[in-house]
Amino acid sequence: MKELTKAEEQVMQILWNLQQGFVKDILDQLPEPKPAYNTVSTIVRILEKKGFVGYKAYGKTHEYYPLIARDDYRHFYLKNFVSGYFGGSFKRLVSFFAKEENMDLQELEEMLKHVKEDLNKEENE
Repeated sequence: MKELTKAEEQVMQILWNLQQGFVKDILDQLPEPKPAYNTVSTIVRILEKKGFVGYKAYGKTHEYYPLIARDDYRHFYLKNFVSGYFGGSFKRLVSFFAKEENMDLQELEEMLKHVKEDLNKEENE
């Protein structure tokens, strides 16, 4: 899997939310000032070449849908992010944000509680 550019990720976020759509549907979801139709179409075709997007053809029109799940990309991206900026250590990541946000002990304990709850949910599924 390859990392997405900001523009590609923005289009993928929209497709993940829509689950499927035409270029005009993606364009409708983009904030102002909206890019040109051809720009969005080009980004979608790049995403198709990268293996992120598939399509159904209706004559000359294509309806696009994600081939990569949001959670799969999130996992890939975060793993690369932590590896690149924190030496692969989630402890360093948490420590960085704790210092950056001036978190107190109670906030850290609450965060750990939520992490444990999420892990327990995943184990029970």
